[in-house]
This record gives sequence, C-alpha cells and structure tokens, in this order.
Amino acid sequence: MYQNKVILITGGTGSWGQELTRNLLAYNPKEIRIFSRNEFSQVYMQQAFNNNSCLKFIIGDVRDFQAVEEATKNVDYVFHLAALKHVPICEAQPGETLKTNVIGTENIIRASIINRVQKVIDVSTDKAAEPINFYGMTKSFGEKLMIQANSLSETTSFICIRGGNVLGTNGSAVPIFKKQILLGKEVTLTSKEMTRFFLTISEAINLLLKASEVAIGGEIFVMKMNACRIIDLIDVLGQNLSSNPVKVKDVGIRPGEKLHEVLVSQYESPHTLKYSDQYYVILPTHPSYKLYSKYQHLEKVPFIKYQSNDYLMNQENIERMLKKGGFLQ
Repeated sequence: MYQNKVILITGGTGSWGQELTRNLLAYNPKEIRIFSRNEFSQVYMQQAFNNNSCLKFIIGDVRDFQAVEEATKNVDYVFHLAALKHVPICEAQPGETLKTNVIGTENIIRASIINRVQKVIDVSTDKAAEPINFYGMTKSFGEKLMIQANSLSETTSFICIRGGNVLGTNGSAVPIFKKQILLGKEVTLTSKEMTRFFLTISEAINLLLKASEVAIGGEIFVMKMNACRIIDLIDVLGQNLSSNPVKVKDVGIRPGEKLHEVLVSQYESPHTLKYSDQYYVILPTHPSYKLYSKYQHLEKVPFIKYQSNDYLMNQENIERMLKKGGFLQ
C-alpha cells in the first residue's frame, strides 16, 4: 500500500510520529514528509534517522491553510497526528486548542481534497468519547469533521483511529512515575480510583497501520486495549524499581479529568461492530451502501459501553505490559 508512495505525517516529530515513520520506512515509500512547528525537534529526528534521504522535514502549522495545502501536494496518504493534547493546558487555553485541533483538522481536510490525497487517517483519543474536557470536545469535533468529509469528495477517503494512553509518549504518566520512584520522591496521583486504557507504542502503531490499510472511509476504528487502576500500575513500578515502599500523594482530580475513560460510548455501541480480535469499528449513522455492505457480516459488540474500569488487568499483566514497553529495565 505504501510502497513508492508519498506520505505526510502532521505532528511527525512526536513519539507517535517517530515510531510511525520507523515502521513506514520498511514499506519503501517514495517520500515521508514530516510536518511540524519545532525546528529543534526536526533536527533531532533527522539525526536519529541518520539523515535518511526518504524523509523531508517541513516547518509548518496545521492552523496555516496555505502551509498545509503546500505540504499535501502530490501526497498519497496523510496521517494527521498534530494536536494540542495536555488536558490542563487545553482547559486553560481553549482558544488555542480550538485553532489547532478543530481549525487545523478542517485545513487538513480541505487541502487533502484539493490535492486529491487518496486517504487521510486521523489519530483520535478515548477522550473524544463522552467528552467532559475541552481537549476531548475538540477531538470529538475532529472525528465528526473527518467522517463527514467523506461526503465531500469522491477521490479522498477519511477515517479515524481511536485509542487510549500509549506508554512512554511525550507527557505521559508512566515516565513521570518512574522518575519520581527512582529519585525516592512521593508519587503524585490525582485519584486512587482512577483507571486508564494502555498500549505500548509499537502495538499502537501496528494497529494504526493495519486499520489504515483496510478502511474504506467513514469508519472509526477503535483499538482494543487493556486497562488498569493507576494505583496498581504505581505499585508494580515501585516493586520493580525501588527497595523501599513507594509513598503516593493524592493531589486531587485536575480540571477536565475523568475517573474512567471511555473508548466506545453507549450512544455509539448500537452501530459498533467487532471487526477482529484487535479492533472494533464504529460505523457512521448515515453510511454509504458501500460501507455497510463491507461490514454486514460482522457481529455487533456485546457491551453497552466500553469503559476502562470494566476491563482491569491484574498486577502480573501490568508488569508484563511495562516490561514489553521497556519501563522496568
């Protein structure tokens, strides 16, 4: 699918972008364009990939339509990863979040249609399901814009991939917990009842690529993910990284933060199907016949809601996940 193709990755210097780039290079694409705002991150990534001639680094912002339109010229596939993601920052600066996560997504859609991109893959989040914070709301808007965009073009298809927390990505909790434990400090936790979905970065990218290959356009693919209580995750880290008992400080839930995350809401489950052992697929409420005919043989999901506190790992499985992600070395 990607051999000898031109691929654009927005927000490509982040954790997801670098792992995605590493995987896409194995397909021998013609060119991978890394589109982001930070020149220092681009220089660092260029060096990390040994100045690979397949990579083209483009300074730009998804808020800037002219920059996005130029970056999508002659592109076959777009992976849209660029977003403001930190919940407290998005709560404090909603106007900036709106510009990047909603207007930026609109710019990607418009530019991709103009330049006849084959497929646009939007990477979304569990916070887009039943959103209570501004970040989740903007990502929910982004999903709806992407799905609706399929009615705007006969040449470009748009799909969404929805997942939970990926271990070790920029700003994620596990590296912070690990650092606090290794320094002998109290581990800060917003609530001992909190649960979250987790996946390793390599698993996430594999699922992202698979879904991007099989999708027609109009689907939201949901990654099946394990979940755990955050306090259990901290306990496992402490048992493996420290000879002393780990002290946990409950600092209270931050503005816009949920106790439990949702990957499929009760409003989406009636039109959600079990695609495979790794995915669910949410179909739009007004899909095309082409879309429905492809999935008519699949079973409906058995749950009313897919929520993180319903699928909890024990500490043994948490330890296995952390080892796989490289956090217990």
